[in-house]
Amino acid sequence: MNPFSYARPSSVAEAVREVATNPAAKVIAGGTNLVDLMKYHVERPARLVDVSRLPGLKQVEARPDGTVRIGALVTNTDAAYHPTVREGWPLLSSALLAGATAQLRNAATIGGNLLQRTRCYYFYDAQMPCNKREPGTGCPAISGVNRVHAILGHSERCIATHPSDMCVALAALEAVVHVAGPGGERRIPMAEFHRLPGHEPERDTNLARDEIVLAVELPAHRFGLHHTYLKLRDRLSYAFALVSVAAAMEIEDGTIRRARIALGGVAHKPWRVEAAERMIEGIRPDPRRFDEVAEYLLEGARGFQHNAFKIDLARRAIHRALAQAAAGTPQSQTDKRIA
Repeated sequence: MNPFSYARPSSVAEAVREVATNPAAKVIAGGTNLVDLMKYHVERPARLVDVSRLPGLKQVEARPDGTVRIGALVTNTDAAYHPTVREGWPLLSSALLAGATAQLRNAATIGGNLLQRTRCYYFYDAQMPCNKREPGTGCPAISGVNRVHAILGHSERCIATHPSDMCVALAALEAVVHVAGPGGERRIPMAEFHRLPGHEPERDTNLARDEIVLAVELPAHRFGLHHTYLKLRDRLSYAFALVSVAAAMEIEDGTIRRARIALGGVAHKPWRVEAAERMIEGIRPDPRRFDEVAEYLLEGARGFQHNAFKIDLARRAIHRALAQAAAGTPQSQTDKRIA
């Protein structure tokens, strides 16, 4: 690791000042991603701003309007098992439990999960060129080992994927991220929080450099009964998704009144296409329409030498997830075998 200084602010305002006045500063809480990046010399912060003890950011708060606010310092474990989340927004609980190991979930925070970096092999290897790490140096993954890389939304500068399971569920649930900066607080819808690589693959999110995450807000629409988080990976134990699907429905009198679908493991951000969701709203669950939704969601998908298989894998996963959600038989995160 490179030498760095350390600060432990006692308030959100003090933390914002720290990151605003130190361009080379990085915020740290659980550290489950940042510390790894520092060990690999991918991140070289000159100052660490430890926000792990900031007051007011460790609560799960149910509000009178039916929404829930989850503080940025709530651990993944605490969020997944919190009664309010587990009973009201089980899709999020399931996605959290699908990620990492129990030990990591005990340390990782909601805010850190939002901001974790890609697991691209070339990004993690400081000896290799990488546009995400050093803009303008190239993307060797395009012609290299790209089995786990993107099939949607990629550019000629980056084909990495976003690794989070939690964020896929948050995208489907239309969550809102609350952040604070020198100009005060603002809200960022999940659809706008993460970015596609375009010409700036080094920018993962639309969070400004001098802002910190305060909380995630879940909307009142819970999708409590008809949901699933289906994660397909190389092994049933700890592994990132090759393809994952967060699917949620509200079904009334046998008819799908509302549907939400987001994909993980396929793009630089959770992949959601609202027009695809409308294709199954107002109808009874129909396997043929599920196939049409999958085709629509994957329109324009393009694989590379080693990952073209993910297109058909995603197609089948979407169909299976929609069928699970419609039947009210969500994928178990304890018995990970797909029924």
